[in-house]
Amino acid sequence: MYQVIGSTRSRTFRVLWMLEELGLPFEHVPAPPQAPEVVALNPAGKVPVLVADGTPITDSTAILTFLADRHGRFTHPAGTLLRARQDSLTQFLLDEFDAALWMAARHSFILPTELRQAAIKASLKWEFARSQRTLVARMAEEGPFLMGAAMTVPDIILTHCGVWAAAAKFPIAEPRLADYLGRMRERPAFRRASAR
Repeated sequence: MYQVIGSTRSRTFRVLWMLEELGLPFEHVPAPPQAPEVVALNPAGKVPVLVADGTPITDSTAILTFLADRHGRFTHPAGTLLRARQDSLTQFLLDEFDAALWMAARHSFILPTELRQAAIKASLKWEFARSQRTLVARMAEEGPFLMGAAMTVPDIILTHCGVWAAAAKFPIAEPRLADYLGRMRERPAFRRASAR
């Protein structure tokens, strides 16, 4: 059985959601970053941490990729053009969505007060809006997921970023993206992970 360490109000949510989608049993330890049980497994003190077969795995994207590859779902086979497209979408989301939201969070409540730069948020929101337009142009025409008929790792990352954006007051300006996020939040596994 897997063990997931980290608060649901973090990227740990992505891991919990994927495990719910996979229907796998797991233990959840809702520890915050820098908690002793987190630092014992990840010296950086960051969450999430997934313990699989006694081995800790860190970084939400690495964990999602591991779970998808191991269980043969939510991914395309390595070495295929579909996997290359999937990985490209994943990297785009991390660079353009996750990074902007993380930078805003750092300057809102993570960095020491004297290092925070409130003015940076305006430029981050501008970039976030521009990135939405680019993403919508890359979304599969046939849907309902980013790549078409099959849900993949980038769907989990994007939907979590959408939830994060709402909490951070980063508007979702693209109607097609807003509709997509609304559908994804209705998934039963998403709701189960949210209830933790």
